[in-house]
Amino acid sequence: MVLAPSESVINVVYDAYLGMILVVAYGMTLYMFTKDEANKSNCDSDCLAKWPPLLTMGKPVLGDGVDASLVGSAALTDGTMIVTYNGMPLYYWVNDKAAGDVTGQKVGDVWFVVSPDGKPVGFTMAPAPAMDTAVINVATDPTLGDILVGANGMTLYMFTNDEANKSNCAGDCLVKWPPLLTQGKPELGSGVNTALVGSAAMPDGTMIVTYNGMPLYYWVNDKAAGDVTGQNVGGVWFVVAPDGNPVGLP
Repeated sequence: MVLAPSESVINVVYDAYLGMILVVAYGMTLYMFTKDEANKSNCDSDCLAKWPPLLTMGKPVLGDGVDASLVGSAALTDGTMIVTYNGMPLYYWVNDKAAGDVTGQKVGDVWFVVSPDGKPVGFTMAPAPAMDTAVINVATDPTLGDILVGANGMTLYMFTNDEANKSNCAGDCLVKWPPLLTQGKPELGSGVNTALVGSAAMPDGTMIVTYNGMPLYYWVNDKAAGDVTGQNVGGVWFVVAPDGNPVGLP
C-alpha cells in the first residue's frame, strides 16, 4: 500500500527483534536501499515496482521519536519527490501486507529497516583487512586496464573529493567505503610505484594508505576479487591506475 504524496507520515514503532524502526501511517515498515547514494535513488523502474517509494509533496508529518533534522527529500527520475532520512531514500516492500510486517529486512543483503538515528538496522559491512596486513597489488580489469587492488584482490578506489593527504570521507561514507588502513608500510606487489605510496591520519588517529597523495578505500558492495561496482559511483569514486591517476575521470 502506497500513500498519496500529500499524506506522507513517518512514525517510530518497536519491533521485538529489530528494536525501534521507522514506519509510515498504518504502521507499514520503511526500508533503506544500501546501494543508494546520499539524496539519490538508484532503484530503477523494476526495483520501484517491488519497493514503492515514500513520496511527498511537502514536509511529511512526523511522529514522536522521528528526528526532524534527518528528514528531507530527493527527486526521482520522473520528477516526483521521495522522502529521505539521513540522506537516504525511503521505500516500502511490496510483500509486506500488514502493519508490523518486516519481510523486506535484509532482502539481497541490501535492503534494511531504518532506526530513528538514520542507520540501517542489522547492516554489517565486510571487514577491511587488518591494519598490519595492508597490501597493494596491480590487477588487470578487462575494461578498465591495470588497477590497484588490496588484499585478496579486492579493488581499491580514490575519492575525488579528498585532498592531498587528507580524507574527506566520514561517518556513513566510511561505512560504505572502508579505508585501507595500515600500521606501517604496506606490502607492495609488482607494478606498484613505491614512490607514490604514503599514509595520512584519519580523525580517529588511524592511518589510511595514500597513493600519489590520495587516500585509498574499498567499496562495501564489492563482494569478490575482480568486482569494480564502485567505479564512477556518484561521479566521484574511481579505480586507481598504477601511475596514481583515477581511471575514467572525465
